[in-house]
Amino acid sequence: MINTSLSPEATLGLTHAHVVPVFGDKDKASHFLHPQALQAFLALQSAAKADGIDCQLVSSFRDFSRQQGIWDRKWSGELAVLDDDQYHIDIHALDKLARVHAIMRWSALPGASRHHWGTDIDVYDKQRVIQQQHRLALVQSEYEGNGVCAELAQWLAQRAHEFDFYLPYAVDQGGIGCEPWHLSYAPIAKPTLMHYPLEYLSAMLIKHQICGVHTVITHLESLYLRYIAIES
Repeated sequence: MINTSLSPEATLGLTHAHVVPVFGDKDKASHFLHPQALQAFLALQSAAKADGIDCQLVSSFRDFSRQQGIWDRKWSGELAVLDDDQYHIDIHALDKLARVHAIMRWSALPGASRHHWGTDIDVYDKQRVIQQQHRLALVQSEYEGNGVCAELAQWLAQRAHEFDFYLPYAVDQGGIGCEPWHLSYAPIAKPTLMHYPLEYLSAMLIKHQICGVHTVITHLESLYLRYIAIES
C-alpha cells in the first residue's frame, strides 16, 4: 500500500512545498492547498454550484508561524477565546493548563493544525452571506436550523464524501468543538494523522517557544489524544 502521508515538516506546517495556490499567482493568492485536495475541492465546488450553493473558502493552508501567531495572541488575551456558548472567556482568570484547554477547544496548537497539511478547509456559502448581509463568525448556529450556511452544511453532509472529503469534527467528542464548516481530504489527511510525528512536534514547540510551552510539553501526550488524534 502506498504511503500518502506528508513529511514531518509538511505535517507541522514548517514548509510550503506541498501546497499550490488555489487561484492565480502564488505571490497574490490568499489560499493554498495540496494539489490533490485542490482538484477535489474544485469538483465539489462545481457540484455545489449546480445545486445553487456558493461554496467558498474561509481558510485553507496555514503554516506554523501563522498558527503560532494565533496561539500566542489568544494566550495573551489579545484575541478572544470563546466558550461553547460563544461567550468571551477571561483567559487571565484561568490557570495555565485550563488556559491551554480553553484555547485548544477551538484553535489548534502550532504544528498540530490540520490546516498545515493543505488538505483541510473551512467553507461557507458566500452568496447567502452577502444576500443576508451577515457577518460570518464560523459558529455552529450559522450552519444549522435557519442559519445562513445551513443549506450548505446539509449538502456537505450528504455529498462531500463523493469528492473524498469528510467532516473530522462533525461530532463533539470532548476535544475540538463541532465544526460543520471544516472539511478534510481523506486520501492524504487520514494517513498523515496515522503517522503524526508527536516527538517532532514537541521539539518544534520548544524550539519556537510558543506561549505556555512548558505546560503544553508537560501534558502533550494527553493533549494529543484529546485534540489531535481524535476525529469523528
